[in-house]
Amino acid sequence: MLWVTSPSIDTLDARLLETMRAHPRIGLTELARLLGVARGTVQARVDKLTTRGVITDFGPTVAPEGLGYPILAFVSLQIAQGRLAEAVHDLGALPEILEVYGTSGQADLLCRVVAQSTSDLQEVIARILASPAVQRTDTTMALSTQIPYRIEPLLRTTPRT
Repeated sequence: MLWVTSPSIDTLDARLLETMRAHPRIGLTELARLLGVARGTVQARVDKLTTRGVITDFGPTVAPEGLGYPILAFVSLQIAQGRLAEAVHDLGALPEILEVYGTSGQADLLCRVVAQSTSDLQEVIARILASPAVQRTDTTMALSTQIPYRIEPLLRTTPRT
């Protein structure tokens, strides 16, 4: 993610983001009413936060479990020297790979992977290893979610402008 400007937000931005997270289907008019500001102010703030890359999407969050993929795993990859772009390209062809992050430390990439079963996960890992750019994998299966994705605590502590 490339940040266009300073990542700081003000109190109204934080309240706007928290309210949008709490009520994802809320309209701008209702959002303005809850925040006690004009609808145009809300629209301008949402546009500004979207342009800056603070708000990245408005789509629904889809649970892979609901699509028949109840297994979640994190797969660390060691990549052959100079073949990172090739590895990323190959990984992009696998629909079970939800996210890939470049990392420091022992692994070069960290993948968030879903599967329909443990045997399906083994197949996904085999397909990952089929890429000549991938030298080694290390897989950790998630057993439960202890703290789901959240941003609200960070919104409450982010320095205000």
